[in-house]
Amino acid sequence: MNLRAQIREFNPWNEQEKKEKELIGSYMDQFDNIFDRENEMVHMTASSWLVNKERTKVLMIYHNIYNSWAWTGGHADGDQDLLNVAMKEAQEETGLIHVTPVTEDIFSLEILGVNGHVKKGKFVGTHMHLNVTYLLEANEAEELRVKPDENSGVKWVGLQEAVELSTEPYMKEIYQKLNAKLKAR
Repeated sequence: MNLRAQIREFNPWNEQEKKEKELIGSYMDQFDNIFDRENEMVHMTASSWLVNKERTKVLMIYHNIYNSWAWTGGHADGDQDLLNVAMKEAQEETGLIHVTPVTEDIFSLEILGVNGHVKKGKFVGTHMHLNVTYLLEANEAEELRVKPDENSGVKWVGLQEAVELSTEPYMKEIYQKLNAKLKAR
């Protein structure tokens, strides 16, 4: 099933997901280049809520651009298989080798505003990420490593600690929602 169909079938958890599902679908219909950063206004990204087997911890990275502890994830960069993007980013950003989906279904949807910033010596203007989140799992005993060009820390933390470690107010709300959805599974 293609991503547009997956989003259409996604059952929203709350009003935020309901509205943003509608908007993401609308943007996908409006833009041909939604999966590429060539669209400097709005483009697709994939993130993961990467939990241990017991579902008591989440793996967080210290994101250098946002100066905050955050989930793993990244840009689609042309790949329309966002589950693949989420898994690849989780591995690249944490050093994990074995990452598996708890389910291949979309776990959450978000539209995230990104402030202008410098990346690789070039200014990137303020834009929006149309984000699809997947619930992934890994073994917390597996060795971790940072990806210095993107993050400066990687660690397993308790679910509530993940919320508390974030310095981004809106992301705290998103992480709280993800924890609630995880506990309701």
